[in-house]
Amino acid sequence: MGKTIEVAADRAYDQTKTVLPAEMARGTYMQNVPGLAALKLMHLMIGTAGGRMADDVRHEIRLSDIRAIAGMKHHDRASLTPLFAELAAAVLVSDDKQMQAVTIGGLVDEARIDYRNEVSGELLVTWTFRSTFRRMAAESNHWAILDRQTVFHLSSKYAVMLFQHVASLANLGRINAKTFTIAELRALLGVAEGKLTRFANLKAWALTPAVSEINQLSRLTLTVTPNKIGRTVASVTITWQVKDDPTPAKRELQGHSTGRKTRRDGSAETVAIAFPETGGITYSPHWIEIKRAAGCNRDNSLIAADFRRFCDAKGIKLDAHNIEELFSSFCAKVGRV
Repeated sequence: MGKTIEVAADRAYDQTKTVLPAEMARGTYMQNVPGLAALKLMHLMIGTAGGRMADDVRHEIRLSDIRAIAGMKHHDRASLTPLFAELAAAVLVSDDKQMQAVTIGGLVDEARIDYRNEVSGELLVTWTFRSTFRRMAAESNHWAILDRQTVFHLSSKYAVMLFQHVASLANLGRINAKTFTIAELRALLGVAEGKLTRFANLKAWALTPAVSEINQLSRLTLTVTPNKIGRTVASVTITWQVKDDPTPAKRELQGHSTGRKTRRDGSAETVAIAFPETGGITYSPHWIEIKRAAGCNRDNSLIAADFRRFCDAKGIKLDAHNIEELFSSFCAKVGRV
């Protein structure tokens, strides 16, 4: 049994971290790469299995536990079904240079969504991993310890794929840079065949946004340097370092996602946000957008007054660091009228 399973077992009770086999994290072998939502589900499945990820057993999680995670709050049977289909279609290709053998297999063997109690709002989700993944996990001696909250807040599959890859290398401690050919970079990011074929497009639509988001939300700071042969970019060197002060990243994770891209692009001042002390929110586009995104259509003055009473009863300051998330949750509970 490899050391990865031991590390995962030791961290079984740490719900903030996911231990991912480095072979999985450096997934240049993955074909039919799932989309963003399916990748987040994959991380949740592996994190839930923990030290038992290599065992031939059925794992389970309840829908309420999935919805308790930021970034996965709105899932139901209809949304989970196609995600498991994506994960079942993903192909893992493992090339063992020492054994001179290539193994082709998959991630998920079978998934089941038990909806007998769906009327009461509860589903039981179970799955088994395929032998290829279980063997990979069992034999793994290298791992990535990923901040689960960061993964669930990333907004593109390119960012998730890049983050898990670099995190697995950062765990080694001996290196802080790696050079990728353009083909390797495309495979690493999970760019589909025929998409973003020009490097300028690959950089603009996949690499740069992924790096910017990782730098904003994670404990790492990434820097990208293109390497040219003549006028052609032949490879890319990515360097990383662990932040001395991760506080700004933690604040972004705790805050509401509205405006995050604007703050990341530097087109807005990063000032403390506070809920209005008086009046409604009719002329406050920021709070209107949060209310709308939560699916709430209550009167703007009434919802503002109710939220202030809620905060006062709970002893919550209107300029609390997570006031946006609290307002979003409050609006979601109030719902439509």
